[in-house]
Amino acid sequence: MSLNLSLVWLLVGAVLCLAELFLPSAFIEFTLGVSALLVAIVALFIPYFTVQFALWIGLSGVLFMLSRRLVPDRKAALKLEGEREAETLTQIPAGEAGRVLYEGSSWRACCEDETLTIPAQQKVYVVGRRGTTLIVMPQALLQSSEP
Repeated sequence: MSLNLSLVWLLVGAVLCLAELFLPSAFIEFTLGVSALLVAIVALFIPYFTVQFALWIGLSGVLFMLSRRLVPDRKAALKLEGEREAETLTQIPAGEAGRVLYEGSSWRACCEDETLTIPAQQKVYVVGRRGTTLIVMPQALLQSSEP
């Protein structure tokens, strides 16, 4: 019986590890798969499914926590440090959103001064972020206010 359970755990582990290749899930499937492969070895010596299942859950949790170090922090990736230059792709009407090209990607953007309209193809500075919307100011306005 323990050999059959070992084969089941081995199969489950292989399927979960392969699933990570086709459906990337930030190492969740991979950690579950590695845990199942480790439980397959333990199942040769401990024939009780409930113990094996508890071990699988525990190992999965530990490996998942350890794998968090391998996944980049999405909040850090979107963190802005200082002012950054961008270019408007569309007009940004006063008090409304438009699109800017920032670091090679199109972003939703609003002007910090809700009374200003920024035309398309204008240089702007990214001065902040609200969620996935960048807060921008026209470059000409910022340069003219400098002493």
